[in-house]
Amino acid sequence: MAIPFQYLARFPLLEDLPQDVLLRLSESLVERSFARREVVLSKEQSAHELGFLVEGRLQGVDFTVDGRGVGLYFVDPGDFFGELSVVDGQRPAEHVVAAARSVAVFLPGKAARSLLFDHTVIAQRVLTRLAARVRAVTAQRTLLGLPNPFQRLCVQLLLLARPAGKGVLVADPAPTHQELAIMINSSRETVTRTFQTLLLHEAIGRDGNVLRLLKPDFLSAIGEGRMEPPKG
Repeated sequence: MAIPFQYLARFPLLEDLPQDVLLRLSESLVERSFARREVVLSKEQSAHELGFLVEGRLQGVDFTVDGRGVGLYFVDPGDFFGELSVVDGQRPAEHVVAAARSVAVFLPGKAARSLLFDHTVIAQRVLTRLAARVRAVTAQRTLLGLPNPFQRLCVQLLLLARPAGKGVLVADPAPTHQELAIMINSSRETVTRTFQTLLLHEAIGRDGNVLRLLKPDFLSAIGEGRMEPPKG
């Protein structure tokens, strides 16, 4: 069944496109549902698709040579993914898995490439995303070079959070301890202990599914090595 074209305009990548373009896209899109931890895009797949997340949350992950998972980025509702393969025609550079029960719609590679190459505004938005991903990967690589997991977690939280006024940053939705563990190359137990210490020092706080960074300067000082990590 075709996706209503009016629905497509909700995706930031597709906003402002003419109605006739949205109509053509709606006829090509396919909707799929995914259970938590199910693979959404695989590095092994040869088919190229541009995905749009409708609901849920996805995470880009890869694995080290010894089989350890490494979290790379999150995909939230309204966002798109799979753009790298659409651009270069190669297999995906990482796996994308469902971090929660999710629903996404997919545009086949041929239609996605036409969308990209025929509309300058779409090309600009995709290139901006790719540039952001390069910067994020660079920051993540620097983070993984820090000497201890306490430092790495502080920096990771600062990278994930966004300003919320009055010197407070928020991560919404808050990543799970397991998701953070694979992003900082540590264990879930270590992340949990570090969270307990940060809560004790009132550096962070939880409000439902929102994580608040109450003392960003404190976290930054630890992450940069200007302050020793506090004891639990």
